Amino acid sequence: HVQLVESGGGSVQAGGSLKLSCAVSGNTYSRYCMAWFRQTAGKEREGVASIREMGFTISADSVKGRFFISADNAENTLYLDMNDLRPEDTAMYYCAVGPRPFSTPCTLGTGDYTSWGQGTQVTVS
Repeated sequence: HVQLVESGGGSVQAGGSLKLSCAVSGNTYSRYCMAWFRQTAGKEREGVASIREMGFTISADSVKGRFFISADNAENTLYLDMNDLRPEDTAMYYCAVGPRPFSTPCTLGTGDYTSWGQGTQVTVS
């Protein structure tokens, strides 16, 4: 049973930075993807960035060059470094994990992820 707990959200002015963390426990998948998603009221959950167990990453065009996903496998923690934050980045941010066959790239689709955290709010003004 995979459990994920996000932290690090908060309020920041436009142009500022935040670093989100996601503590992962119970992940027994040998091949998997981990990802960050975000959601605002009335909108679908949007993929932000994803990382494979060996470190390959992808990110949404809206955050390329500003947000960076990383993982510390020894600490079982997923991170999202967010820079040059904009008001449109305001959302609840969720981390997620899902099994993924070898040589199959990660995606930013919610259907590829089976375990989710409760979310952490990021507000940019």
